[in-house]
Amino acid sequence: MTNHLSYPWLYDTVRARFDSDEAMEAFLPQALAPDALKRKGDDRYLSAMTQRVFQAGMQHSVVDAKWPAFEEAFAGFDPEAMAMIGAADIEHHLRNTGIIRHAAKLQTIPGNARFILDIRREHGGSFGAWIADWPVTDIIGLWRRLAQDGARLGGRSGAGFLRLAGKDTFLLTSHVVERLVLAGAITRTPSSRRDLQAVQDAFNALQQSSGRPLCQLSSMLALSIHPAF
Repeated sequence: MTNHLSYPWLYDTVRARFDSDEAMEAFLPQALAPDALKRKGDDRYLSAMTQRVFQAGMQHSVVDAKWPAFEEAFAGFDPEAMAMIGAADIEHHLRNTGIIRHAAKLQTIPGNARFILDIRREHGGSFGAWIADWPVTDIIGLWRRLAQDGARLGGRSGAGFLRLAGKDTFLLTSHVVERLVLAGAITRTPSSRRDLQAVQDAFNALQQSSGRPLCQLSSMLALSIHPAF
């Protein structure tokens, strides 16, 4: 790894953006501990999946403002109930002016509910436990599984869902990618499995040297390119 991706260099660069250590630490995101992820009901994971699906291509604040209406319309996103949603139910929801009426995105709700139920059957526990137990040293493997078996959870949406749900993950924003390219970890925006593994390797090395979660390292890489204020 080049010195531009060493943790001491990264820390010093980002720390210079803030007035104090406390200010920097307060700004950096937090991930939930595995036990907290396991305690969350699977309805919360389906809600987060759906929220992320609707955020794609839209202002997040618009989706977030309407989310209480979504929770009411879909009765708290219980996976077993949501797996039974059919075409007539979707038509009914398309007449609800309180939510965002996007048929293709609404149709992901039963698909992702079935994905959650399949994981339960496959692993003999909750979806939250499956998420919690997935090693962060292979977070790209979890992204891949979400893309393969979830509905509209490919691209950035898989990582975005995990961030909403509280699972530790990095985000491949334009600034994160720019820093990784400048550091020589990758040569372009990652798209292939090989490129993504190079990104994972870079984050694993940073995590080993720093002890910080991926979400904080991701934020620090972005801040090393562009301050947030």
